[in-house]
Parts: sequence; C-alpha cells; structure tokens
Amino acid sequence: MKFLPRLGSPVRFRTDPVAEPIPRAIRRNTLLITLGLALQGPTMQMAITLSALMVTTITGSVVWAGIGGTVLAATQVVVSYPIGMLNDRYGRRFGMAASVVLGLGGACLLGLSLIADSFAVFIGGILVLGLGVGAGRQIRVAASDMYPTARRGEGLGFVLTGTVAGAFISPVVVRGGEWLSPMAGQDPLALSWFLLPISLVPAFVCFVMVRPDPKWIAENLSEYWPGHAHGPRPAGASVGLLPLLAHRPKQVAYLCFASAQANMSMMMIMTPLVLSNSGYSLGSIALAVALHVVGMFAFSIFFGRAADAAGRKPMLAAGLLTAVAGAALVPVTPVYAVITLGLFLVGVGWSSVNVASTAILADTTAPDARGRAIGANDTFGSGFSIGVPVLAGVIAGAFGLTGVGIAGAAFAFVPFLMLGRLHELSPGRYADGESAATAR
Repeated sequence: MKFLPRLGSPVRFRTDPVAEPIPRAIRRNTLLITLGLALQGPTMQMAITLSALMVTTITGSVVWAGIGGTVLAATQVVVSYPIGMLNDRYGRRFGMAASVVLGLGGACLLGLSLIADSFAVFIGGILVLGLGVGAGRQIRVAASDMYPTARRGEGLGFVLTGTVAGAFISPVVVRGGEWLSPMAGQDPLALSWFLLPISLVPAFVCFVMVRPDPKWIAENLSEYWPGHAHGPRPAGASVGLLPLLAHRPKQVAYLCFASAQANMSMMMIMTPLVLSNSGYSLGSIALAVALHVVGMFAFSIFFGRAADAAGRKPMLAAGLLTAVAGAALVPVTPVYAVITLGLFLVGVGWSSVNVASTAILADTTAPDARGRAIGANDTFGSGFSIGVPVLAGVIAGAFGLTGVGIAGAAFAFVPFLMLGRLHELSPGRYADGESAATAR
C-alpha cells in the first residue's frame, strides 16, 4: 500500500472554522445566489429529462434520441473557459445574468421546436440552453470569491446546496405543462418550456440584486473579513490556460474532478441499464436518478465545512474512494436498494471532490483569473462527459456491465496517486507557493 498518499501528515486540523459571523453583505449575497441557483436548476434537469422525448416526437425515431445530451456536454466544453474569461473581466454578475438570459432563449426555442416540428430549431435551442448551463456553472466562482480561505468550503457548500431545492421545481413545471395542455391545445412538452420563465425570471432578479459584485469583494476581502489576507496577488490580464495547468495543486484539482466526472458519467449511463435488465420500472429508475442528484448536492455544506476544518486533500481522497465504492456496487447485484445505493454514493463522492477541487482552484488563483481557472476545470470535466458514455458502451459490449463498473472505479487510480504530490500545509494553504500559484 505504499503507493497511497499520506493524507493526514501534511494537514493541520482546524477545530473551529465557523466561529466568526458572516458579514451582512456577504450573507445577503450568498442567500440571493443560492436562491437564484435553485430557481435556475430546472433548466438542466428539464433538458436531460425531456430532450430524448422531444427528439423522438419531432423525428419519429429513436436514432437521434441522445443528441440532446451530446450537444449539452459539447457546449459546456466550448463555453466554460471563455465565460470564465469574461467573468474575470466584467465581474461575476455578468456571468450569472448571462446564464439566465441564454437559458430563457434556449427554453423558448425548444418550445417552438415542438410547435414547428423542427429538428433544426431543437438543435438551436439545446445549443443556446447548453451555453446558459455552462455559464451558470461559474456561479461557484462567485461563491468562492466572497469567503476567505478558512471559510471558502463553507461558502461553496451554502450555494451548491441550493441545487437540491431546484430538483423539486422541474417536476412542478412539467406537471404544469401537462395540466395546461388540454386547454391550450398544445404539446405538453412545449408548454413546459414556455412555463420555465416562471422560474428563470426570478432567478435573473436574484442575480441582478447581488451587490457588491463578488469579484470586488474578493479584491477587497479584508474590508469584510478583518484580519484575513487577500490571497494570491493579481494575476494580470495575460494569464492563460497553460500556466494554470503548470501549477501542481491545480493539476491535482483538475485531475480529481475529471476522474469523478468521468466515473459519474459512466455510472449514469450504466445504472438505468442495470435496473432495466433487472426488471425494474421507469418510475423506479427515475427515483434512483433523483436520489443520485440528492447525493450530488445535499451534503455540500457538510463537505465544505469539512474541507475548511480538515483540508481539501482529505476531502478529495474521501470523495474518490466513495465514488469508487459506488461504482463497484452498481453492477454486482440485481437488488434495487444496492444498485440505488451505489449510484447515490457516486453522487456523494462527486460532491466531495467538486467542493474540494473548486476550493483548491480558488485558494491558489487571484480573483482576476479565478473564472478562467474554474472554467478550465469545467471544460475538462465536460469533455469526459462527451467521450465516456461512448467508452461505456464499448466496454459493456466487450466485458458486460460489470466491466463498466470496474472501469468507472479505475478512473480514480491515477488521481489518487497524484494526491501524494499535493502538499497541503494547513487547510487551503499549500507548499507549492500559494501566493505564486497564479499564472503570470
């Protein structure tokens, strides 16, 4: 076992990271961002839930049923880094507002695609919606900006937990479309998209009300948190992707997140197959997926506070191990509870890695480059979301579903080795020059 990283020795445990009250302006901003994120949540969930049904309705064939998911992942690969660059230049409110505007445009186009029975309009709508979803992932940057290193995980946890509330809005919107369909004489799927502004417009208002801009708070952190350092010095406009990739803590964060994302993408493809082959209904499959989403976000506050207290490195390791355990459980038995528990654990592991890796990137990056650093992380993770489902099909065909579970668990091997190269002196502080961690 000598290849395992020594997780405990370099970390000094912080016993009480939450004693200091959160400043009023930051508490208000956190609440607004969390509420906005919850209201924005149905955008992605409806796209995943309805896109295959929409394509089948429009084309009359299942051949292109998966095209919506592919376009969503591809657009996030394309938009994540550029929107991070724009956020670094114009502030975080720009990115948050842009994500809602793009979501509104995409929703309208998707509704029109069903009315016009147009596959081309559908592709345009899912493309615009995907750009909005990619821009919306930058909300994590706003959360990390407003908190010092000792509280950053907690701040991220507050905001990410809001996504759980959003999971309950999507079914209400879809049900509303079904209820109005007979009266309006329109397809219920189309009406569901036209009802989405009921959720997105308040989200836009929440984001616009965020003041001051979280980036400004990050650049003047000591005015809100007396005694806390500003963190890494300004990076300058010349920062680029390659210098970000050259920094060791960022390398570890990127690799761990990409591993967790790849594992989750593979398990999301495989679990419905395992459940279907075991004779379970579509309702049971939907419940398993819903519990997976709960695992992805419900424990974000706990993981954030744990990352502040014990360190980012232990939480990366715990997340990777939890995801591996979940991937191993999914294909080993036809028992519904065990399969569902496996998928739930995959989500829980991803959540721990997501919080810890985002915290590392914020810890080691100046505010004027933080959007790009976290945008690059989303780019790599989304890239795996495109290729891994194809790989899962190849592995399933050659080695069966058990082989897919083994492959999902194997994604954690190299990142776990890389953790041994991350020297975290205390939670959020690293031996690899935290002040010089920003690309120059």
